[in-house]
Amino acid sequence: MKMNPEQLQLYKSIDAILWLDWDPIGINQIGVSDEYNSYIPQVYQLKVNGASKIEIANYLDEIITKRMGMESNMKLNEQIADMILALK
Repeated sequence: MKMNPEQLQLYKSIDAILWLDWDPIGINQIGVSDEYNSYIPQVYQLKVNGASKIEIANYLDEIITKRMGMESNMKLNEQIADMILALK
């Protein structure tokens, strides 16, 4: 998918939020920056399609619980969803 500069900036901003702020497995201190790349496209689509805070938080929670096998952290997921929704 070809993105214009604004779309690319939004995509990169979502990447940064997932990497720096969400980071449920605490890997960003090690420096493996592509760990969450596979989740960015869906989060990006949720954002551009007008998803709610709860929809984004639920998607992040699904990643944590079903794909990573970790405990739910909806408080964090909702904070991250707020950050993503605040992006322009």
